[in-house]
Parts: sequence; structure tokens; C-alpha cells
Amino acid sequence: MRVAIIGGGPGGLYAAALLKRLDPTREVTVWERNAPDVTFGFGVVLSDETLGGIEHADPVVYEALQRDFVRWDDIDIVHRGVTHRSGGHGFAALGRRRLLAILHERCRSLGVDLRFSTEAPHPDTLSAEYDLVIAADGVNSTTRAAHAEVFDPQLTTHRCRYIWLAADFAFDAFRFEIAETEHGVMQLHGYPYAADASTVIVEMREEVWKTAGFDDVIPQESVERCAKIFTDALRGRPLHSNNSAWTTFRTVVNRRWSHGNVVLLGDAAHTAHFSIGSGTKLAVEDALALAACLREQPTLATALAAYEEERKPVVASTQRAARASLEWFENLRLHLDQPPRQFAFNLLTRSRRVTHDNLRLRDAHFTEAVEREFGCPPGTPPMFTPFRLRDLTLRNRVVVSPMDMYSATDGVPGDFHLVHLGARALGGAGLVMTEMVCVSEEGRITPGCAGLYTGRQAEAWRRVTDFVHTQAPGTAIGVQLGHSGRKGSTKLMWEGMDEPLPHGNWPLVAASPLPYKPDGQTPRQLSRAQLTDIREQFTEAAWRAARAGFDLLELHCAHGYLLSGFLSPLTNRRTDAYGGSLERRLRFPLEVFDAVRAVWPAERPMTVRISATDWAEGGTTAEDAVEIARAFAAHGADAIDVSTGQVVAEERPELGRSYQTPFADRIRQEAGVPVIAVGAISSWDDVNSLILAGRTDLCALGRPHLYDPHWTLHAAAEQGYEGPGVVWPAPYRAGSRRPQTGRTDAPKPRLSLS
Repeated sequence: MRVAIIGGGPGGLYAAALLKRLDPTREVTVWERNAPDVTFGFGVVLSDETLGGIEHADPVVYEALQRDFVRWDDIDIVHRGVTHRSGGHGFAALGRRRLLAILHERCRSLGVDLRFSTEAPHPDTLSAEYDLVIAADGVNSTTRAAHAEVFDPQLTTHRCRYIWLAADFAFDAFRFEIAETEHGVMQLHGYPYAADASTVIVEMREEVWKTAGFDDVIPQESVERCAKIFTDALRGRPLHSNNSAWTTFRTVVNRRWSHGNVVLLGDAAHTAHFSIGSGTKLAVEDALALAACLREQPTLATALAAYEEERKPVVASTQRAARASLEWFENLRLHLDQPPRQFAFNLLTRSRRVTHDNLRLRDAHFTEAVEREFGCPPGTPPMFTPFRLRDLTLRNRVVVSPMDMYSATDGVPGDFHLVHLGARALGGAGLVMTEMVCVSEEGRITPGCAGLYTGRQAEAWRRVTDFVHTQAPGTAIGVQLGHSGRKGSTKLMWEGMDEPLPHGNWPLVAASPLPYKPDGQTPRQLSRAQLTDIREQFTEAAWRAARAGFDLLELHCAHGYLLSGFLSPLTNRRTDAYGGSLERRLRFPLEVFDAVRAVWPAERPMTVRISATDWAEGGTTAEDAVEIARAFAAHGADAIDVSTGQVVAEERPELGRSYQTPFADRIRQEAGVPVIAVGAISSWDDVNSLILAGRTDLCALGRPHLYDPHWTLHAAAEQGYEGPGVVWPAPYRAGSRRPQTGRTDAPKPRLSLS
């Protein structure tokens, strides 16, 4: 096999060494347009996991790296003159030049042909002459650009400017330092890579960079100004440049990674923000996986397919973590007023890969100090601290999220609802929410939706609330009121979500006459008189909800239902007083809120669920969501339940673990209103992390409570918690410890003497 590698960075060089080592008969050639000692950046950080892979794949390279690595365990966060140190993290780094020299030496010893200061031939030329072409030509890959129609790259440029620099001394920890200047917030990321040298990255938002004048100075002046801004961190020492220039980070995602016998590797295939130290790590892991697949698979085509199948999920997970970290630093200003120790915890858990439980294992002393400052009683996880809304005190921070069950008859909740909601109330959550309860027959989503538009329905709900209050004392139950709008008259979810009924349809109404789906029913635009009627339907339902004994009421203004349809510019095309600007689009939802608040008991809280983004161009933005939250809070909303999407069928959500939480976090910090975070929050560790970091006040979980009605009780048992934040019902106390299982750690029988 003849192999051509475009790019002499760590990924390309390591791939060359592995391929040659595994099969010395291979002819491997590397083209690198720069000289051997030319590189950008200074230090490289590798994880223990990556080093373990290197050790097994090529002990020679591993031993050489081991001799040069600088290792440390601590992270320092410096904010407003206060330094907090967290230990137990485990880092290993070395100079980028030294890493390249080790790989150069290894490649030469194996017989790899290294061609420096030489532009690689066009990928098509190489593809014709070689059996395999590995494009490791970086974030600006010419190979990727040459076949963009096949690789289908998506390049996203982000909001911060940064510059790679170096200091001539070694930090004794990974250091994050925040500088609040007259121009705006700037941050330093620093770490040692040799006994006498550290990498220093200075980063700030684009508008801060311009206001500070960095866009209009020569490179050396930029370096000197950065050293002056962070003089305390640098101990008054200068910073050094290596042809460094200010740049913006670009996230690279490719739909495909191979084309014929050409395959992408490293930054050519994907990028992940430097704040989680992943670029070289991912490239080296790519090389390991590619070499292994070429060895294991019978053909080149199956090997490249296997490589892509193996690496894509790993890279996607890393990119989600990197995106969360990147956005946290982009929005750093939101968290500046947090107490310093909570700020440090927030920074450490920003990517969602380091969690409360994980950090407690690494540094229990630090984590316990954050918990004390937060107000956790001794031995109490953050999720089991109480939270007050008006006269309602929730004994813990767990909410059973509203989940449509589509199991009512004529809008009347029956035995299913009693068992479903009752079981989850017995399961220990602080607040159990009903599904969206419809305010009229025409406001149903499906024929199976529950309602509160008749006295019979209210009596049936009273049966549910009485059970919760009697059998699960201390658990609150809330009702979510809504109207389907243009998303009504559809099949039950399991028969075809959002699909029109085949018969028995009812007419739909909405802010504007726009169908949710092309094959869906077109709603009528509501007249002023009809708006008044619907407002009255909401108030009558709220009055019945109060009489039925609900502790909290939530107004559903999300997911494309009627009130949400007024808020989004994609679904509200009105030209009257209820359409146009955000202020006017808010008018009817606020009128409904005010009317409901007027009949809802003053001592009981009201929340509002919103879609903080439509995940579609031209729709509601995160900035809009903050203004929407402010408006409802000004009218008396006690908390905002922050969801996203489901407003338009053509949405493109960016899914992932707790993917909606950043929207809740932003609303909490900017609007100053309590929030409920929701969306792919699945573990008690996530709940603890989000609460303690100050990103949310409550966490709503849906699917986990379908999987396990006693999710909160089990979370307490697994954490060894037995305090007042969660109480096992007396008949269930015998089950408060995990049942015994068969032993898996018993000594294996001796079957032979040899």
C-alpha cells in the first residue's frame, strides 16, 4: 500500500508512524509545507486516556513523551482578586515543538518519507497515484475544500477573538484568570508545558477586542498589552509570540469524512474549542482508530467506513462539550456577580463533562465548601435543598415535567391520570406537573387531551390532587394550562405525532392563518372578539384549577401552541395591535397571564413555559427570550420554565445532554427571575451540577420519570441521603436500599494447576 499524508502536524505524523510500524512494507510519504521547526502555538495537553492508547499502540513514542511531560493536578480560578484552587484533575503537557520532534524521529526511524517545505500535490493527483490519501491539513483544509460537495462541511465562526502566547516560567496549576477592564471582560487560559515555560491564551469577545483597540495595533503591541492586563498572573514577566495573531475559533463539522480513497483526519474533519484541550488529542485518537481499522478490515472501503463509524460519535460528544465550554466563555459576563467559589464551580463544570459528583471525587474539600456557601445543610446534596415560590415551599429542586398522556375521555382525567401522577408524587419529586390541560374542547391537541372546561373535569382533577396531598404530603402538584392553536385536531402521539385526524376534525384558530405542516389544517386568524373569548376560557379554567386544589399554575406559552404562536415572528404575521414588534406580539399572552393571575389565589405561584428559541432562521432568539421572560416577570410570573423549539416543523435543534439549560441560565442571569431548566437532564448528578453552579433553580425531568416513577427516591438512596428533602412513603421504606444481587466479585474457581 502506498500512503500519502497531507500535513505534518501531530495527527498526520502519528498516523504515518503507526501505519509504517504496523506494516513496514507500506510506502508512507508526508508532505508538510512548513520547515520542520515551524509550528504555531506552544504547549500540547494530552489526557491519560489518549496516552494509554499511545502506550499500547507505540511504546517507543510513549516512552519518549513520558520523559518530557510536565504533569500537574490543580486548576486555579482567579476572579476579582480571589483565587480558588481545585485539585485532583490530572494533566500532562509538553511543548509542541518537542512533540513534533519526537514524531519526526519516530517516523524517520521507521522509514517514513518526510517532505518539509513542500506543498503537497493536489488531492486528486495524489488519489490517482496512491492507494490511500490522508488529509491532515488542518482547519483550513484544501482537501476538504476541493471536494466540499462530498464532505459537506459546516463551518461555524464564533464570537471571541483569541491569541496564543507563551511565558518564560511554569504556572504551578492550570490557570483561568478574569480581567474586568474598562473595555469589557477578558480572560486568560494558562498552563505549563515545560519546567520553564507556559502557554498563555488571551481571549475576549469581538466587540471587546475592537473597543480595546486590538484591531488597530501591531502584533508586538498586542503582546505587550496582554502582558500588562494580566501582569499579576504573569508575575510582571513579558509574554512571547510565535508569529501569533488574533483569530476567531471555527467549529468544523463534516457530514462525511471520506471520498474514495481520500480520508479526513484531525482538524480537517472536526474541531473542538481549545478550552477543553482537545485538538491534538482528537487528531491522535483519529490516527489510532484509522490505523486499527485498516488493520482489522478486509478492504480499504470497509476500513474507512469503520473508521468514520467509530470516530464520529466520539467526536460529536467532544464537540458538544467543547461547544458548551466555548459558549460559557462567550457569555462569561453573565456569571461575574456570582460568589467567587460558586463562580469557580460553574467554570469547572461548564462543559458538563466535569460534574458535581465527579468534582467531589477529585476534590471533596472544594466541593463541600461550594455547597456550604450555597446553603446545603451538612450531608445534603444541592438537589435536596428547598426552594420557595410565594407561599409554596418545594422540599427539593426536582420537577416532574409536564408530559402529554393523551389518555383522557372527553377531557376527563381518569384512573390512568390518578395512577400516573400519583405514582410520581409518591416517587419523591418536589413538584409534579400535569400534562397541558386544555381550556376548551376546540383547544385540545388530540381527542385524548385532558381539560378543565367543565365541572366534571374539575371534579376528576380534585381526585388526583387529594391523593397527592394525602398520600404524598410535602409534594406539590401543579397544573399547566394551554390551548393547542394551530397544532390541534391531530392523532394520538403513538398513532402519528402532529398528523391530522382522518375524521372527526374540529376547526383550528391561531395568531395567523398558517398551517403547522404543509398537509395540516389551516387555522383561522383570531378576531378581537375571539381573543376575548379565549382569554375568558383561560380564566375559567384557572378558577376551576384553584377549586380543584392545585398548588401552582403554569401558563403554556411554548412549543407552538396558541400563546406561543403569538410570540414567534415565524407564526405571528398579524398587522394589528397583536403583531409586529416583540412588544406587540407579547400583548395577548400578557393579557391572558394578567387575567389568570387575577383569579388565581394570590398566595399560590404562577410560572410560564416559553420556547427560548425556535431553532429556525428568523424566529425567536435567545435575546428575545430574555425580553419575554422580563415581561412576564414584570407582570407577576414567579418563575420561567425554559424550553425550546417545536414552534415550526422545519426546526433544526442542536440536541445533546442538558442542551436547553444555557437558555435558562441566560434568562436567570439577565432577567433576574427564577428559572426551571428542562431538556435531556437525565441524572441526579446533572441536577446537582446545574443547581450548584447557579444555572437554574429547579430541574424538570420528563422521560426519566417515565422510566422510573421513583426517580427522586432512588436518587436520594444512591447518594445516601435521608434528610427532609425527600421522604419515603411509609409502605415503601423497606425498599429504600438497593436490592441485593448475585455476586460478581467472587473468586473464580481454579480449573487447572498450570
